[in-house]
Amino acid sequence: MSKTYNWAILGCGHIARKFSNDLKLLPNAKLYATASRDLNKAQEFANELGFEKAYGSYEEMVNDPKVDAVYVATPHAFHREHALLCLNHKKAVLCEKAFAINKNEAEEMIACARENNTFLMEAFWTMFQPSFIKAMEILKSGELGKIKLVRSDFAFKAPFIEEKRLYNIKLGGGSLLDIGIYPVFAALTSLGIPDTIKTLATFSQTGTEESISMIFKYKDGEMANLTSGFSSFSPTQTEYSCENGYLILNPRWHAPTNITVWKGMDDVRTIKSEHKEGSGYQYEAQHVMKCLDAGKIESDKMSWQTSLNLLGILDRVRVDAGIFFPDHDKDLLLNGGIE
Repeated sequence: MSKTYNWAILGCGHIARKFSNDLKLLPNAKLYATASRDLNKAQEFANELGFEKAYGSYEEMVNDPKVDAVYVATPHAFHREHALLCLNHKKAVLCEKAFAINKNEAEEMIACARENNTFLMEAFWTMFQPSFIKAMEILKSGELGKIKLVRSDFAFKAPFIEEKRLYNIKLGGGSLLDIGIYPVFAALTSLGIPDTIKTLATFSQTGTEESISMIFKYKDGEMANLTSGFSSFSPTQTEYSCENGYLILNPRWHAPTNITVWKGMDDVRTIKSEHKEGSGYQYEAQHVMKCLDAGKIESDKMSWQTSLNLLGILDRVRVDAGIFFPDHDKDLLLNGGIE
């Protein structure tokens, strides 16, 4: 029987609110503590969602012996710092994507998890969605033949507020790490690590990347065509073009959705999502607690190597496109910092 885990939220923003509401769907998850640098914000968040405690500093929260697991939901630029703080206090960590600004930071986080024998996982919720799992099962079954092309997009029109996270270079701003990571994930999980990467990007007046197009090519001729941006809307779907047909993860493909499978004009089927309630964040939280029940410090589904592979690709994309975060990217700026 699973124990009940006391969850703490580090960073009380929009996604943290959705995640917290979904925690309520899990009988072995207790909404225990919130933490923000602003105590009033932490208290308001706690009162709204039903957390037991609120802390006005992250250090106070990690020193609470009752905290079992921490969901890190601060901007990308702080993921390394906040994950290390939690891990060094033996708190299991579920860290929002992008896991870190670059692969080097992720390697440091993983080394810290090993040293402290403490659980760490990137909160890539798509990996745990029933629709995504079903799509991967169909593609791997071979019924559609080999995948030859992946097309994936994620874009929306974001208001330009230069001090806010999306356009602030000091916070890891830009579409790539925020939403472009999803199309890159779609390519990685279906085709693997590309041999060649070509990119085109546009930049905002703050120096952050505003939109990007990526083409990946693989040694056997497979391709991926990927886009993200903050300047326009897109369907936000992923298409897998195969030798004998295609599969579409329908709009808002990264979240719970329906699947279309086409094998000819007379052979089209729609597979409805098995998702019943909540936003879909409960699946990753449930997986974390199963890992903790089993005494694991690494997920077998969203492994450390998967996160390193993903960030390795993102580093290569950023070098090709000229996307750099000066406070974090000394290695990338000096010599490419990539394998």
